[in-house]
Order: sequence, then structure tokens, then C-alpha cells
Amino acid sequence: MQPLVTWPDHVVATPGRWPQLDALRAALDGSGPAIMPVAGTSHDALEHREVPDDVALVVRTSGSGGDPRAVLLTASALLTSAAATHERLGGPGRWVLALPLAHIAGIQVLVRSVASGTEPAVLPGGRFDPRQGADVVRAALAPGRPLYASLVPTQLHRILAACGEDGALPADLRSWADVDAILVGGAAAAPSLLARARRAGLAVVTTYGMTETCGGCVYDDVPLAGIRVRADDDVLEIAGPVLARGYLDRPDLDATAFRTVEGTRWLRTPDAGVVADGRVRVLGRLDDVIVTGGAKVAPAAVEGALAAEPGVDQVCVVGVRDAEWGRLVTAVVVPTAGGPTPTLAALRDAVARTLGPAAAPRRLVVVDALPHRGPGKVDRAACKRLAADAASGVAPRSERST
Repeated sequence: MQPLVTWPDHVVATPGRWPQLDALRAALDGSGPAIMPVAGTSHDALEHREVPDDVALVVRTSGSGGDPRAVLLTASALLTSAAATHERLGGPGRWVLALPLAHIAGIQVLVRSVASGTEPAVLPGGRFDPRQGADVVRAALAPGRPLYASLVPTQLHRILAACGEDGALPADLRSWADVDAILVGGAAAAPSLLARARRAGLAVVTTYGMTETCGGCVYDDVPLAGIRVRADDDVLEIAGPVLARGYLDRPDLDATAFRTVEGTRWLRTPDAGVVADGRVRVLGRLDDVIVTGGAKVAPAAVEGALAAEPGVDQVCVVGVRDAEWGRLVTAVVVPTAGGPTPTLAALRDAVARTLGPAAAPRRLVVVDALPHRGPGKVDRAACKRLAADAASGVAPRSERST
């Protein structure tokens, strides 16, 4: 066993000195203690705990699937993940750090930097500013050396919000188009958002994974080298050398999340999905599936259909308790700035055409912004509360329901 020390979730560095990179390098090669990045300045009771010798990082989940869990990640799994990412992207390069270290997507930028022998280009803390980010990107560009970034959909949306009517990036944001690959993960990105990004010249790569898989392990719907993904009764399961060792002090979770079948260890994810011809299609979280009038509706599929409709900027689809339907499919929508507010009739028609009438939303709640938890993750529980309040005729001033 070895000691566990905690870090603040922001980079502590001075020119030419990177104590966090040094500590991470030691954790990965076994010469230093395991590390747990924590949000803010809170160094809680996990400080000075002990973890198995092969663990390099302990990273908390966002809690979107229940209570946050402390995940044990080994050096081997982390470095394997970094190597597989670099292989898929075309080789090691420098990384832009735009996410907090307390989340797997952020700390993986440091792991990949250690693996590639580079120092990350760090964006200023606080709210993501795409223009400040563009300045950091511009300064980090170097001939012959790839530059990569990892963003959540909200950050990508803020970059694109500055585009003109022709969809082109303004001059002060064009350096984002010079990034060789922009990984987009942490939450599902709407197809319309990705299409806009590609039209603007951004090299976006969608990622799917979780803390228990050292972050993204499926890029653009295709698993990374060494990763196996299957659907067991429509539940996605993942196997490969990137799997976590388990959870800190939670053997009960270890037993339910991980299982070994014919010598292969599998992680049973909380997501529904389909695997066909080597490609993975994620349908959404199992506990988000809406049963309405006896039919099962996957919110992610409805969100994809709605996001392509005129006037829809962002959308979250939830189920609200209803005496007749059991759950009423409800679309919580942020309308496009300066455009007409979408109507329920138009949205119902769009979904019914592609997914069938059972999936069509029966209620529309229009809001100024979607609530979030963690980097880029929509807070579905909060959206459900907004939708339930709207159904009861109680809506905060920032929302308009129809």
C-alpha cells in the first residue's frame, strides 16, 4: 500500500517549473505517492489515506449516475489510454488544458503531456473564454508538432457562438482551426453542433468513455486500439487495459460494476447502446430512458432529432410524471439567440417523422440556459425539476413554458 495525497484542481505552475507534472510523473513511474485532484481548495478526509501500490490517480466521478465515486486508476491503464489516444490521433503532441484537473478529461491532458514529454498550454481559470483560449492556442502552435485539445460541448458551443452568419470563425478565433484534433466529450454533443464545428474548420473528434475507462475510449464511434465494446441486453460493456482497478473503499460497487466472463474483465456501463460493424452507438443512460404509454423512449435520440431543428440551440429531453401517460416526454429547449422560438407542434412533427409518434415530445419548456453539473454535463435532474414545475404552472423567471 502507498499514501494518497490531494491536489487542487487547477494548475500550480511558474515559468519553467511544473510541480504538478513532476508529481504526476512520479505517481506514474511509482517513485511518488498516488494523487487525487480535488475541486477548489478542499483537502478532505481522503488525504493521507492509503491505496494499492499500482494506483497512480484517484479521480471522482461527476455524480451524474448517482453519488460521486472515487475511482482507482493504475499507471498502466492511464499510460495505455494515452498511448492509444496518440496512436489514433496520429502521434504524440502538445496538449491544451481547458478543463479542471478534478475531472478525468482534465487530468488526462496532464497524463498525455507526461507521456509525450511536453508541457501543456494552460487556459486561464474561471469561465471558459474562447478568445483567451485562442490566444493560448496561437502561442502553443509550432511547426511540425501536433497540437491537441480536449473540450466539453459547452465550450465548443461558446467558440461557435462567435461565428458570423456564414458560419466562419472571426479572425481572433481562427487559431482554434489550427488545432490538429479537438476531443469533445464529457457529455453527448448534438449532431448539429458538430456539423457547425466542422463547417467552421474545427477538427472535432467525438469521444465516449468515463472515469472508469481513464476517460474517452471510443473516438468517433470506433473503440481505441485494445478496447472491446459490446451490448449485453442493450447495455454497453467495455473491456480492455484501460479499465479502473475499482473504487476506493467500495467493494460493493466493484462487484456490480465489474465482472469477469471467460477470463475477460468487463465494465458494465450505465448506458444503453448498440454495437454493429465495429461502431458504437450510445443511446443514453439506462436510468434516463422514458417509459411513456408503455413505449420506451431514449432521450439522446430525441435530443439528436430536435437539435437539428431551426431555432433549437440546446435541448434536454426528460420524462415528467403524468397520470395518463406514466411519463410525459418533455423537451427543455434553449432557443437560438435572435431567432424565432420553436413551437411544440414543429418539434413534435420533426421527431415523429424520424423516431415515431411515441418519441415526440408532448410538452415544451423554453429556458434561457440549461443547468449543468460537472464540465459540460447537463444536469438532467435539474431539468426534470424545471419541467415538473412548468407542468404545475410554477416556473422561475428565467424560463418560459409553452
